[in-house]
Amino acid sequence: MSMDYSTLDMLRQKHPAWRMLRSDHAPLIASFLHRVFIAPNVRVMTQASLSEALEDELFGLRESLGSDVFPKPAIDYLNDWATNEKGWLRKFYPHGSDEPHFDLTSAAEKAITWIGTLTERAFVGTESRLLTLFTLLKQLSEGSETDPQARISDLRKRHEEIDAEIARIQAGDIQMLSDTALKDRFQQFIAMARELLSDFREVEHNFRGLDRHVRERIALWEGGKGVLLEEIMGERDAIADSDQGRSFRAFWDFLMSGSRQEELTQLLERVLALPAVSELKPDARIRRIHYDWLEAGEHTQRTVALLSQQLRRFLDDQAWLENRRIMDILHSIEAKALDLRDSPPAGEFMQIDDAGADIELPMERPLYTPPVKPLITDVALQPGDEDLDAAALFSQVVIDKADLLRHIRNALQERLRVTLRELVEARPLQHGLAELIAYLQLAGDAFKVIVDEEITDVILWKPSDQDGGRIRQARLPRVIFVR
Repeated sequence: MSMDYSTLDMLRQKHPAWRMLRSDHAPLIASFLHRVFIAPNVRVMTQASLSEALEDELFGLRESLGSDVFPKPAIDYLNDWATNEKGWLRKFYPHGSDEPHFDLTSAAEKAITWIGTLTERAFVGTESRLLTLFTLLKQLSEGSETDPQARISDLRKRHEEIDAEIARIQAGDIQMLSDTALKDRFQQFIAMARELLSDFREVEHNFRGLDRHVRERIALWEGGKGVLLEEIMGERDAIADSDQGRSFRAFWDFLMSGSRQEELTQLLERVLALPAVSELKPDARIRRIHYDWLEAGEHTQRTVALLSQQLRRFLDDQAWLENRRIMDILHSIEAKALDLRDSPPAGEFMQIDDAGADIELPMERPLYTPPVKPLITDVALQPGDEDLDAAALFSQVVIDKADLLRHIRNALQERLRVTLRELVEARPLQHGLAELIAYLQLAGDAFKVIVDEEITDVILWKPSDQDGGRIRQARLPRVIFVR
């Protein structure tokens, strides 16, 4: 960005982040939005919940600063912050809901994050950032090297360094990071983790801008739908194939891997247990920061899905309009025919094709098939066997969903996530496929789940003796229940 006077003056007048910093209520806005949105990583809040939280905040400020400060109701402040002139909150109605919802804008989050950097830090680490920069430069250099011999030479050099380090460890010389180095690297990790959450909001804002642009084009379009769809899909492909789109897709594929999530969980547990890191008293949410990344990514994916829904709705509307136009043409033809019924024009004014006979050869006709007449025998009913076992009439399969629900919740109390296959292995299926379908129904109704299409799980169960006793199996994508 150019740092000339005209550019900065335009930003000072129009950018929402700069307007927040100039606002007289900036301390209230920044502190409140940070507490309810950024600190707990909340993406969307209903108007009632957000208004109640702000009302409590204003009540506490009026008690300490006087009743004259912030005289307006909380809902008035929220609506004011969500106007186009301010642009610090986004007010919208989700699909299927008649209650307004609020979300923090990326510009407001940038301003709040910058305010957080103004305070003095007790410990400022520089080593970890220098090492990060050095590692990035090495990756850039190695990733752009086209000479095979140079890359092989670099790999051999690293191989020798690794062998030398293994020899030192075997000799008892184990080099450990000091407490200062541990604190430095952990602070760098926290900063980059929070920046990543902020970047998600900006990526979602960019996709929302594309969605809004598509809606405007559809509302004002008067030409054929084929041309419009070609232009819209071209823009969407350009977004997906851009550097930002490819980077987000690579990040999402990496994070959706079950093994990567498990590895991140183990690494976080181990690092947070270090004494040097415990002295920093990190936020408890750092322990599940990768799940916050996953939730933020899902919001971005849902924004992309809205674009597809809008395109499908446009196609449905266009088909309805075309059908209505056809009916209007037919009605106009009927109306004109009725007007000409009593006074037809002279001469030929319409041509109709000659009538033709449909030729059907005799041998092509189907042969006659006599109908089947049921034969009813008039026989008196005989009494049945009184000793017949009627237990088969009552041996119906009943799936206890409440019991399955308790089983899933007990598993999630000990772990952050559990797969459907692990649940079945812990307690085998008693009623076969019907019980497996009940698990899948609970996954969609009562729990938050993630479906990994790249991994296929095989679930086995042994049917009853009446079915032959052979092992049955079902193949389905991995279903993950998340706490």
